[in-house]
Amino acid sequence: MTDTPIFKSDFLRTFVARGAYYDCSAPQDLDELFAKERVTAYIGFDCTAPSLHVGHAIQAMTLRRLQQAGHKPIVVIGGGTTKVGDPSFRNEARPLLSDEQIETNKAAIRKTFANFLHFGDGPNDAIMVDNAEWLDKLEYIPFLREIGRHFSINRMLTMESVKAKIDNDLPFSFLEFNYSIMQAYDFVELYRRYGCRLQSSGSDQWGNVVSGIELGRRVEGVQLFGLTTPLLTTASGAKMGKTAAGAVWLNPDMRSPYEYWQFWRNTEDGDVGRFLRLFTDLPEDEIARLEVLKDAELNAAKAILATEATAICHGRKAAEQARETARRTFEEGAMAEGLPTITTSLPQGILTLAVACGLAASNSEVRKLIANNGLRINDAPVTDPKLIVGLGALTKDGVLKLSSGKKKHVLVKPA
Repeated sequence: MTDTPIFKSDFLRTFVARGAYYDCSAPQDLDELFAKERVTAYIGFDCTAPSLHVGHAIQAMTLRRLQQAGHKPIVVIGGGTTKVGDPSFRNEARPLLSDEQIETNKAAIRKTFANFLHFGDGPNDAIMVDNAEWLDKLEYIPFLREIGRHFSINRMLTMESVKAKIDNDLPFSFLEFNYSIMQAYDFVELYRRYGCRLQSSGSDQWGNVVSGIELGRRVEGVQLFGLTTPLLTTASGAKMGKTAAGAVWLNPDMRSPYEYWQFWRNTEDGDVGRFLRLFTDLPEDEIARLEVLKDAELNAAKAILATEATAICHGRKAAEQARETARRTFEEGAMAEGLPTITTSLPQGILTLAVACGLAASNSEVRKLIANNGLRINDAPVTDPKLIVGLGALTKDGVLKLSSGKKKHVLVKPA
């Protein structure tokens, strides 16, 4: 990371103030471009799962900030690059997905951006494109002659993502080796089609971004730009977005708005101000007020963070419902309808049931919860790890509430 420049353009000043800046290919030139014209910029998202996760939220917010500043964002869905797989900093190759899996994932991911961005035909309305539109049509020999000749194997071997595999004697297939070329070609094709001058990404993609900038210079004689965001960790050093229950997905069918709200509500104290800047639209003076609060007042700030971040991802109505569900659950002990719900057969052993509810990753973790009085059924502590949960545990509403600690609750309905 280089020293953060002092910018004049509205977007880049906001980008820095919000804590999203990591590096830029030509900072002053890009600043001048932003100051004099509407800039078209893109971020690419491969379709490796049927939802993006919270680690992608900083990229979605980057596109949102661009649009708020009057510029034009492009969401590139990687229908083509997903067929190859991004090898960056992975110990093994990504599994190859079938065309049907990729199509299913693409359809699900498209829904993610409906609340982050405004799509349409206006000058700064967002557009969404699929790189399979051009990558699937490439002919191998012409592509090698036109594009492949501009790539140096020597330079590609020095890229951190490639070098890490070679240094650790890990397999690196020819298929993966082409990923950087394909991503670079995306940038050039987007410039040709839409006048796109900027690619933004996480800092781990810097080598691929630079490849696209260089390819644009060689084949189009144009100056393209790269802008990266930091790879986020929490105040305690944990990777952003990972929980005991797995990834924090953005699509509501994979993680409910309530669970998404809870993820942000559980933010570490030292991250509140930083996450308010990165993941909400609250003004700086309000964030400055909230981040210095202590104790119970800081918990109120976390609830505001959770509500505002959830509103951007899932809509204001879902965010307010999640907040009210949390209030009723914690303050009244109620079995609020908005709690995550699973339907399963009863009777069932408590260990299996708790794992099925996502309250723990394994039976041994459930045993630890029980030993520490951390697992409850309908607010009553579970003391026996051999407990069989039957229909008799259901309330008059025909459900039971299974809880881990004070913040994780799941409603169980009998199949």
